[in-house]
Amino acid sequence: MTENRETSRDDAFCCGGAAQLPGSPDQIVERVRERYGRIAESGDSCGCGAGGEHEVAERVGYDAAQLDAVPEGANLGLGCGAPIRHLRLQADEVVLDLGSGGGMDAFLASSLVGPKGRVIGVDVTPEMIERARENALRGNHVNVEFRLGRLEELPLDDGSVDAVTSNCVINLVPDKGRVFAEVARVLRPGGRIVISDIVLDGELPEALSKDLLAYVGCVAGARQRDDYFDLVEKAGLREVLIFDDKDYLAAVGEELLPEEVRSFMKRNEIGFDEIAGRVRSITFGATRP
Repeated sequence: MTENRETSRDDAFCCGGAAQLPGSPDQIVERVRERYGRIAESGDSCGCGAGGEHEVAERVGYDAAQLDAVPEGANLGLGCGAPIRHLRLQADEVVLDLGSGGGMDAFLASSLVGPKGRVIGVDVTPEMIERARENALRGNHVNVEFRLGRLEELPLDDGSVDAVTSNCVINLVPDKGRVFAEVARVLRPGGRIVISDIVLDGELPEALSKDLLAYVGCVAGARQRDDYFDLVEKAGLREVLIFDDKDYLAAVGEELLPEEVRSFMKRNEIGFDEIAGRVRSITFGATRP
């Protein structure tokens, strides 16, 4: 991960290493807000009906004990990994959850840092913040708070957190380099991250990579693996370690993928075998020196 590579600037908004993103950054953020606002209100992330979110969570790595430990309504089936188990949280630490959604990972972290620790969730979608706050009250998670904000402009002070996590969210942000720069800013020296996200090993079909609905459905917003980790290192994060790396489509299953992705591929006669193995779910760690 330490090899120097010349890459395109993130503000050129490359998708899949080459294709232009489907819309301006502000348009993408607004569509992300709209989609995840609907999910916050309905609780259905994949368009599969009740129970789909539980099955998705199990397939990406959560165990039954974790799913039982969070308040009802916190698990929305939006993850592509299970990062908290690798973060090795200690009592009294301050944890930041990027794109906290219904609060699932924030609540798992809160039990690990204890009553004197703190967990801060940041999400761009007002409906998600409202849902997460209701879940926190329902679960009596008094050491958790949720703040509305963009990941490119985190509402936190410099050097104010010990650990950062995120689950399948950074791939939705057009300026991923800025997100990692913000992560490095808010981390204390010696702080660490464990993030689950989507990266690409190979090109997507051009139509898919340029589709806005496929973007907000997590797949088309992903970067090529080398480009992604170049952004991590450019932000000053070091000692990158991969904990998990799997075929996202195979792990989740075609029937539980976001409805936007399934519908687009069906309309455009793109077979899942055409992208098999290219869309990777990774969980990785890094530290701020």
